[in-house]
Amino acid sequence: MEPQGAPWDRRRLLESAAALSAGSLLSACSSSDSSAAHPEHAGAWTVRTENDQPGDRDWRLRDPAGGRASHRAIEGYADRVSVLPGEPVRLFVSTTDRTFRAEAFRMGWYGGARARRVWASGRLPGREQPMPEPRGETRTVSAAAWRTSARIPTAHWPEGAYLVRLTAEGGAQRYVPLTVRSHRTAGRVVLVNAVATWQAYNTWGGHSLYYGPGGKADYAGRALAVSCDRPYDRDGARLFLVYEQPVIALAERLALPLAYVTSMDVDRQPDLLAGARAVVSLGHDEYWTPAMRQRITTARDAGTNVAFLGANACFRRIRLEESAHGERRLVVCYKTDWPKDPLHGTDDAAVTTDWREPPHARPENSLTGTFYEATGASAAYRVTAPDHWLFAGTGVRRGSRFPHLVGTEYDRVTGAPQTPRPIEILAHSELVCHDVRSYHNSAYYTAASGAGVFNTGTMRWVESLNGDGAHGIPPATARFTGGVTRNLLHAFAAGPAGRRHPARDNLAAYHPYAGDPVWTRHDLW
Repeated sequence: MEPQGAPWDRRRLLESAAALSAGSLLSACSSSDSSAAHPEHAGAWTVRTENDQPGDRDWRLRDPAGGRASHRAIEGYADRVSVLPGEPVRLFVSTTDRTFRAEAFRMGWYGGARARRVWASGRLPGREQPMPEPRGETRTVSAAAWRTSARIPTAHWPEGAYLVRLTAEGGAQRYVPLTVRSHRTAGRVVLVNAVATWQAYNTWGGHSLYYGPGGKADYAGRALAVSCDRPYDRDGARLFLVYEQPVIALAERLALPLAYVTSMDVDRQPDLLAGARAVVSLGHDEYWTPAMRQRITTARDAGTNVAFLGANACFRRIRLEESAHGERRLVVCYKTDWPKDPLHGTDDAAVTTDWREPPHARPENSLTGTFYEATGASAAYRVTAPDHWLFAGTGVRRGSRFPHLVGTEYDRVTGAPQTPRPIEILAHSELVCHDVRSYHNSAYYTAASGAGVFNTGTMRWVESLNGDGAHGIPPATARFTGGVTRNLLHAFAAGPAGRRHPARDNLAAYHPYAGDPVWTRHDLW
């Protein structure tokens, strides 16, 4: 996702417009449900049995710290982005209050509550910890020097996506996200928490991979490497809540066999996706390492289905490096400053920039099927293949429109040489973005392995599942996007979708027009 409002200059549009001790804690801890089964030690545990347990509707923030006069009322981070069940996590917290509490919620369906509290601390001593300065030529902000505030045990925590809620004595609250990852994914639908992308947009400490302290006008002052050793800005889990949690709720409601991993885990473990039924890239999954891309491509070529439920996926090539708290906690991306990347000239395939740009350009559409075009759009989604199996039961007809569902970033099928075939365009939505006429596509293609690959092509797909009217999307749209997503998840969970649902190539029916902003830029291929 890129900041809005830039003129239609592709380079500027995509770049410059963007831009306590363990003992004391453990004695204070209490589990709200100590009987929760460890999935690897109790064969009876399933997503269904997990979601049959009572949920906790009181998991949302009542007083977000980011909304107070002092946004530093409470904030914190964990020393791990993911752990296996039972592995402890260190929590680093800064608060202006004397004490705070921490609670861990597993995100799911739980009868509509969408979360279950699995652990809670007692009252813990608080301290205000220093705001660090950016360091080095990469202008990296790290709070690794903070003192440990708590150690969280994860014994008996099932695999899944979690939010740790911090509550200061005065009531201010903030989230710390954590993934309890799956040790194996064979036979499951894998949900990938896009931690690398979360961190790229994190402005905590005044620097993200887009902006420096001057905000949108400070592209030149942005960080070139961002650390996981710091809190997230705003409520602490903004991108997770907007682009990932609604799909998690739906997938768990369907009681599918699920696995949970992060982008860092895919990079770390070569065989992590072996035998997976499907891999799901959620609503905003922009930053990928070469290893991530290769492993998901390899999985596709072995018959694993792949779903992209957003837009702009696999757009930035990054590198994960070591931080003070461990490996793969530093997200490196020089973007337009790629000639300054230390690997330039020695390992160009690892130079951090856009995947479609030199050196070693590899446009994303060879995997995603679609080509990211721009940000700043808001347009109606228009169905053009109503008889497609993904639309079954939704009641759509050719030309059915869903206002504002396309945006703010969008993809389209260009027919560029890397486009996988056969590919089937399911939606073709005309739009105007920054005064330029273009269009969006949703598309489905099948690989020789039998794998099916679907891309919604719009970043608002996941947001719409909540039916809350965000961005002017009518609440009723959730019935459509929810129905399509259910069809997708059920079919992808059953094995290689292309064997039952081969794509019917229809690319020839869609032609670019004079002045097309992508087709006139062959250098972008």
